[in-house]
Amino acid sequence: MRKGFLTFAAVGLLATGGLTACGDDGGSDQAGSNDKKPKIGVILPDSKSSARWEGADRKYLKEAFDAAGVESDIQNAQNDKTAFQTIADQMITNGVNVLMIVNLDSGTGKAVLDKAKSQGVATIDYDRLTLGGSAQYYVSFDNEAVGKLQGEGLVKCLTDKNVKNPAISYLNGSPTDNNATLFKNGYDSVLKPKFDANEYTKVADDSVPAWDNAQAATIFEQQLTKARGKIDGVLAANDGLGNAAISVLKKNKLNGKVPVTGQDATKEGLQNILAGDQCMTVYKAVKKEADAASELAIALAKGEKKDTGQTVKDPEGNRDVPSVLLEPKAIYKDNVNDVVADGYVTKEELCTGDFAKLCTEAGVS
Repeated sequence: MRKGFLTFAAVGLLATGGLTACGDDGGSDQAGSNDKKPKIGVILPDSKSSARWEGADRKYLKEAFDAAGVESDIQNAQNDKTAFQTIADQMITNGVNVLMIVNLDSGTGKAVLDKAKSQGVATIDYDRLTLGGSAQYYVSFDNEAVGKLQGEGLVKCLTDKNVKNPAISYLNGSPTDNNATLFKNGYDSVLKPKFDANEYTKVADDSVPAWDNAQAATIFEQQLTKARGKIDGVLAANDGLGNAAISVLKKNKLNGKVPVTGQDATKEGLQNILAGDQCMTVYKAVKKEADAASELAIALAKGEKKDTGQTVKDPEGNRDVPSVLLEPKAIYKDNVNDVVADGYVTKEELCTGDFAKLCTEAGVS
């Protein structure tokens, strides 16, 4: 990844409208002309792999579009590639002049982006880069940094437990999601040197199709059986996969003894951390991501372009994609309140039932 500015700085400029705006260049991949009413379509990937898509992204994007007085159509493909393409076709037919997608895989995403471009509809890759695609912008987090925080988190939790030569299991994200590749690059950068030095032992390394939590539980159960119950740490690529592993660990009375990582700072993930069953998660400020993407989309819908000051290399398309990347944050029990203070999860949602006392102990206010 190549960055022109620090990630938070770039988003700050977007938020204040300080990025350079360029006039309509009249190209076929530009937004609709200024005499066309702005209308933005958004396709979310599913509602099962992570609670964020429906619980956070939809809300924040709609709020931003409504605040700007721009019409929007936000739909969810529910992990169905055919539905994804059908939704895109309908949105284009119904007159969107900007299409923002979270692809299910790069092949499907590229087909949708290329069709939109051929129809003069501007496009944005949201959260996931479509390899070989034609999106005019990419808005996400520094995903290798996310993975690095996960790797560092697992090392910290194992060190805190004084585990010697731990046996490590990987539960990677979907093999069709470029982000999953980037996450793995990040945690491999931390853990591979330990494997190479025989300080840690990798006993399992499996990807979970479509980030499916039910499949993740099955895969992890197989990993644990094959390892004869000897798994000392689980690098789970998000909170859903982490919770799947925890459900299996609970059945084997190993929860709380085996550190498990996560990502997305979901309510469930944070509750697992408070309970001591999950060692850490990675918080990604989705509102900042949604606000940055919506500002770019609104500008495109009005026939404008903005200079983000950053690019990400698309190795398949061999092009530098103008980008906005945000910085992720590691969350442990002692800073769970940071997520609450940011408004991503409310105290009322998090601190229910038995978690009320745990929230108090962790300083959640």
